Amino acid sequence: MPRMLDVSDDVRAEIGDEEADRLLAGENAPGSYDCTSCRTPGDSEQERTSTVLFIGDETAVLAFAHATCLPSQVVQVTEEQLQGAVRSIHPDGAPTDSAPEQAVLGVTSGLVLLNGDLHPALVVEPTGPIVRPGSTDIGDDFLPLLIEQGFMPVTELNAVPPVLHGWSVLLAMGQLHAVLQPGTGGGSPVAWWQAHQALQVAESWRAAANKHQQVLLFAAPVGSIGRQPREDLLRDALDKAAANGQLVAATMPLTGT
Repeated sequence: MPRMLDVSDDVRAEIGDEEADRLLAGENAPGSYDCTSCRTPGDSEQERTSTVLFIGDETAVLAFAHATCLPSQVVQVTEEQLQGAVRSIHPDGAPTDSAPEQAVLGVTSGLVLLNGDLHPALVVEPTGPIVRPGSTDIGDDFLPLLIEQGFMPVTELNAVPPVLHGWSVLLAMGQLHAVLQPGTGGGSPVAWWQAHQALQVAESWRAAANKHQQVLLFAAPVGSIGRQPREDLLRDALDKAAANGQLVAATMPLTGT
């Protein structure tokens, strides 16, 4: 059965016409796959599927995504990010290395009610354990690393967390682009997290962001929150993570509109 694949001109230019035609004919394309964006299963025989080509310094990896999540495109990433993507796309067949691979940060937007007021929030949860650079430990240092950056542990969601100076959330044309952190040595801000493609946010979220001119950012280790389909379920998951000592937070100024 023909695959319902989208191969953009940019991807075709990188992989060549012959490989692109084989994909479209279904020769090299998977039937089922895990979407590289939302991490849920997809089926290229049943639904529109995008080919996404990740290109690092030395390596390129072809991944697949629901067309509703991402358009077919070429994404430039660092070699370290690419190795992390390889591990998440092909957990059994990925290149092995003694050092832990870099996980990908998943970001969810939602509104959080604090003291009777709705605040725009981003929830960050990695796809795997985060370890210190150069460490060979198997543990998860995600929260300790963020606390060292100035994030505050949260045991109960009852107040707006302190502002983390030098950090900001970049919103442009009503879409979420990046979370920025201070550059080294007082240089220009750099992206701590950057969307492969700008993320749409709800009108209510954008209105709250414009009202407060700041965004709450919550972070939790892999497996603490999950992808919740509704904001009430997201709040329940945040409350549970906080009660379990698995949540840190900061308030960040809004950059852009």
